[in-house]
Amino acid sequence: MKNNQVTHLDKLTSTILAKVLGAFFYYPPDHQTVKPLIDTLCQIEHIANWQNTVLIGEQCQIIATQINNPELNYQFSLLFEGQGIMPAPPWGSVYLDQEQLLMGESQERYRQFLQQHGLILNTGINEPEDQFGLMLMAYAILQEKDKPKIAKQLIDEHLLIWSSAYLEKLKQNEISPFYRALAVIAQQYLRII
Repeated sequence: MKNNQVTHLDKLTSTILAKVLGAFFYYPPDHQTVKPLIDTLCQIEHIANWQNTVLIGEQCQIIATQINNPELNYQFSLLFEGQGIMPAPPWGSVYLDQEQLLMGESQERYRQFLQQHGLILNTGINEPEDQFGLMLMAYAILQEKDKPKIAKQLIDEHLLIWSSAYLEKLKQNEISPFYRALAVIAQQYLRII
């Protein structure tokens, strides 16, 4: 496939990728949820027909070299849980609401959207629903429930409106090559779903 060729994912592939990426954006690398997904993440270049296969292959190589980095959990904590100023906060309301705070109006609209469509997210982690990885996992759940229009609405009206700003910041972080590579892959994924 040529690097500039436009492609779209089938439902199954899109769902698998949303689950894998969502999990790595939401859970720390040593969490029981992501441990079984490590091989899948390292081979993600072979799961889909990416627009830029070379770029995805390069990111997979970075991920493979970084996955056993003993500092990876600490890097996750700095980037996703916050210890001081976060270089790339993973919550939509930080990018969408005027005060740039968690739990803003955009997060409340998203919560109402989830409730309206019968989606309750219970991960055992007390986190606003508009967390990037959690939103990808919600998209996957909607796909699995055969609700493609609602899944598309989630992406178009609640995720894409802020995700590019977030992923750009994450790509520029100086804390973790692993999460820079993950941000590149997520950007490519969002272009083809």
